[in-house]
Amino acid sequence: MGARDPVIVGVADTALVEGKMAAGTTPLSMQAHAAKAALDEAGLRVADVDGLLVAGAWGQPRPGNMMPIALAEYFGIRPSFADGTNIGGSSFEMFVGHAAMALRQGMCEVALILYGSDQRSARARTLGGRPTYYSLQYEVPWGQPTPLGSYAMAAQRHMHLYGTRPEQLAEVAVSAREWARLNPAAMMRDEMGIDDVLATAMIADPLRRADCCLVTDGGGAIVMTTAERAADLDGTAIDVLGFGESMSHITIGAMPDVAWHTTAAEAGARAFAMAGLTPGDIDVAEIYDSFTITVLMSLEALGFCGRGESGAFVADGRTRPGGAFPMNTNGGGLSFAHPGMYGIFLVTEAVRQLRGEAGPRQVPGARVALAHGTGGTLSSGATCILARR
Repeated sequence: MGARDPVIVGVADTALVEGKMAAGTTPLSMQAHAAKAALDEAGLRVADVDGLLVAGAWGQPRPGNMMPIALAEYFGIRPSFADGTNIGGSSFEMFVGHAAMALRQGMCEVALILYGSDQRSARARTLGGRPTYYSLQYEVPWGQPTPLGSYAMAAQRHMHLYGTRPEQLAEVAVSAREWARLNPAAMMRDEMGIDDVLATAMIADPLRRADCCLVTDGGGAIVMTTAERAADLDGTAIDVLGFGESMSHITIGAMPDVAWHTTAAEAGARAFAMAGLTPGDIDVAEIYDSFTITVLMSLEALGFCGRGESGAFVADGRTRPGGAFPMNTNGGGLSFAHPGMYGIFLVTEAVRQLRGEAGPRQVPGARVALAHGTGGTLSSGATCILARR
C-alpha cells in the first residue's frame, strides 16, 4: 500500500432518544459533537482538519446553502479543500471518493465528512408543495407525493415485469428490523414479521408504512487521512479500495428505466473495477433503504443477483442475522434512523463491522464491505468498497 493511500480512521454518529436529538441541539452543534467524537477516536484535533466535506442539513432553521463555509466558521478552521456537493442520500459515499482523491493528490491531509439534520424535531420531511421548477412540472400539478409516490411507481413496474411480490418487499423490512433488535441505538426494535408488515397501512400502492424509511433527527462524521499519517494514530485504519458515482434525473418521469437502478449499476461497476473485486468478495453490505424497493433494485444493479431476481435473493432470511448475505446490519433507514439523507450511516456501520466493533450484530470475519447510497428518486448512486487492512 502507498503512503498516500486513503483510509478511514474515525467515525461517529449522534445519540438520539426516540428518533430525536437532545433539547437545545441544532444541526450545527450536532455535527460538531459528531466531529469531535470521530476525531477523538482517531487521535486527531479539529485544528488538524484541512479538508471539509458536508451536504446541506434538513430541518429548520437551516444555516444556508454554503454548508462547508458555515461549518468552517463554526469550527474556526481554514480548510484547503472543501466540497458541498449535494446529490441526495448518496452524497456521503461520493464524499468518501472525493476525499480519497484529495488525500491522494495532497490537497489535504485530514478530511472530515459531516451531516446533521433535525428533520423529525422540525417536522420537515414532506417534499409536497414544491414549486414546479425544472422537471417537477410533470409531478406536482398532478398530486404526485414526492418521493414516496415515485418509489411506488418503480415498485409497481418491478412487480409488473418480474412478478415481485409484497412479501418479498416485506422481507427487506423484516430483515432490517431483525438487525435493529441487536442495536441498542436503533429507533425501532419491536419484533416484526412479514404479516406485520403487510398489515400496516397502504401509503402509496404497493408501499405500506413499514416499506418506508423512518423520519428522525441525526448526524454523523467520518474522518479520513493517508495511510502514512494513520500509522501514527490510534485505532484501526480502514482502507478505501474503490468508489464510483453516477447521476441521471431529477424526477421519476425522466428516469431512463423505472425498473432498473441505472445510477447504482454505473457507480457500483466503477467501484468494483477500481477495487479489483467482484460482488462475491463482499462480506457485508450496507445498502440505502429509503424504501424496501430501493434495496431490491440496488441489489440487482450492483450485481449481487440478476435483473428481476432480487425478491428471490432476499427470501428465507438470507439478509437477516445469521444469513448468508449480511445487509444493513444496524437496522438501516427502515428501523435504525433516517434523518433526511441516510448515506453517512452506511459508511459508519461498514467501518464498525470491519473493525469488529458492532457488538451483538457483528458479522464474523468481516473483511470487505460495500456501502451504496441512493439519492433523490433513484436519481443518483454512489458506492464505496472498504476493507480491513
